[in-house]
Amino acid sequence: MSRVFFFIQEAFRALRRNAAPSTAAIVTTGVTVILLGVLIPIFQTAQAKSNQVRGQLNFQVALYADATKAEMSSLGDALQEIPHVDKVEFVSKAMALEELKEDLGKDKARELTSQLSENPLPASFRIIPDDAANLSAIRAAIVPTGPNGKPKPISPIVEKIFDRQDESQKIEQVTGALKIVLTVIMALLLIASLMLVGNTIRLSIYTRRREIEVMRLVGATRWFIRWPFMIEGVVVGFTGGLVAILILWLGKITIVDPLSSSIAVFDAQNNSTLTFPALIGVLFCAAVLVSAAGSGVTLRRFLKV
Repeated sequence: MSRVFFFIQEAFRALRRNAAPSTAAIVTTGVTVILLGVLIPIFQTAQAKSNQVRGQLNFQVALYADATKAEMSSLGDALQEIPHVDKVEFVSKAMALEELKEDLGKDKARELTSQLSENPLPASFRIIPDDAANLSAIRAAIVPTGPNGKPKPISPIVEKIFDRQDESQKIEQVTGALKIVLTVIMALLLIASLMLVGNTIRLSIYTRRREIEVMRLVGATRWFIRWPFMIEGVVVGFTGGLVAILILWLGKITIVDPLSSSIAVFDAQNNSTLTFPALIGVLFCAAVLVSAAGSGVTLRRFLKV
């Protein structure tokens, strides 16, 4: 137990001796944790919205007007058997017209229907995939390429396919770019914290190099020398993480919570897979681990005694 107190005392003595770099390391760790605390919910919100939109992507197989009930029933069964098809819904001409009216709004729908003598919309099957990434594969299965190299539908009553392939590709591109940007930002923040904590430990080692040499001469083990520096790094991470978490908590109760009822983006319960306490726990552990890792890397490279 006396050794533990000795290590802690030495760590705090080194922090006081190197007040300026230690403060810089704490500030950098705190800023990193704050930015991670903001970026992680943003990433989760974007991912949730992307999945929500992707889940609504589908395409419709329009049918010829002279298709019989037996042919439509047979096609419906065939569509359901295609791999990656989650659900097949039949949309009659009347249902298609009602959906169009809902999309256009009451005024435009009234103007449109007043000019129509009959319903021009075809009956169709709405294909809902298990994943938006499989839309192209399902389309290819419905309209495969024939022996002559031309597309041939799986049923003669298939007139046309209305899909949203462009929307699916755009969503994939935006989501992928967002993931890359946020990953790069988080990696740079972590590297900056590692480097600054490492520089603080290296400066502490340099100022105590004579003391370390004496400790080695009297038989102190390497770990006996390393423990104060490791504790120093953990204290930096603990302090920086604690300050950052306090700021994030204040931001939550003053900004996020009041706006969550009116702005869906701020609704953490709907848009985030991590609750706020869980997020705080992850960030706090990350701050301590990153600082400890910075200390360990620096000790391994520079503590050559």
